Order: sequence, then C-alpha cells, then structure tokens
Amino acid sequence: MKKVTLIIVIVFLFAGANAQMRDPKLGIGAEFGFPMTSFGDDAQYGIGGSLLYQQPVAPALNITVNVGFLRFNGKQTFGNLRYRQSFIPIKGGVRYFVGSYLYGGAEIGAILPATSGESTAFAYNPNIGFEFPVSDKGSIDIGLRYERWLRNNGTKSFAGLRAGFNF
Repeated sequence: MKKVTLIIVIVFLFAGANAQMRDPKLGIGAEFGFPMTSFGDDAQYGIGGSLLYQQPVAPALNITVNVGFLRFNGKQTFGNLRYRQSFIPIKGGVRYFVGSYLYGGAEIGAILPATSGESTAFAYNPNIGFEFPVSDKGSIDIGLRYERWLRNNGTKSFAGLRAGFNF
C-alpha cells in the first residue's frame, strides 16, 4: 500500500509540474561584446546577432541552443589597417528562472572563425538576465554574460550583452 501511495504522489507531482511548464521559445537578438584582458589590446568592441532556442524541461528550467555571428572591431594596427575578426558561436546551455522574470544560466560550445588566421575555440559563459512578457506570446530578453574562449594559442574573454525578442 505504501508503494502505491508513493507512486500516486509522484504522478501528481509530475502532472502538476507539466501544467506549469512554459512553452518553447525562439528568440532573435542583438549581441554586443566588450573585450577584456589582453583581447582588449587589439579589439575595442564586438557587435552581431543571434538566434536563441529555449526548450523547457522542468517548470523553471530550459535547455538552450544559441547560434550567432559576432564581429570584433579594433584599433588601428598598421597604417590604415584595423583589427577585424568575425566568429560564429554555436553554444548549448541551461537557463534557470529564479522568479517570473529573472534567470541565471550557463553555456558551452564552439566558436568557429569566419575569417582566416584563427582556429576553432571552446567557449563557456555564466549569464544572468531578465525576460519579461510584452504580449501573450512575446517577451523581451536582456542578458549579461562573461564569456571566455579557449584555444591552444591563447584565450579571449569579454563581457557580453544580448538584447532580444522571444516568440
């Protein structure tokens, strides 16, 4: 009898959790990067865009897939030449909602070079942000992150800002 009662309690707990889960979301956003450490010696800022997909797996937990394009522009290096490098980040992660709007999360992934002279890098970032609804199906997503790219010839790190709209 105890086993049956336990099974019934577990079923009702999971049934209630499913009723509170959010819908999957696809978002489009603008990305901004502010180089730190030695990366800031060459690059001044980064700008780009991204697509972010969120799939709920628990009432407050989403799995994320993030694909984008980020171009870093920099200081004059020689004559009229300036530092310019473009990257294609492909990352997966988690996003945990602490309340209705506040979230924290983390992502890992690969950074593919879109310009010559760079190699693929491993990336990770912790992030925080706010996602607040503006319509029945839409929400504005503002997030901050510290991102670090690791490769065998060095690292790049920057503070990132993403401003997006989720459908």
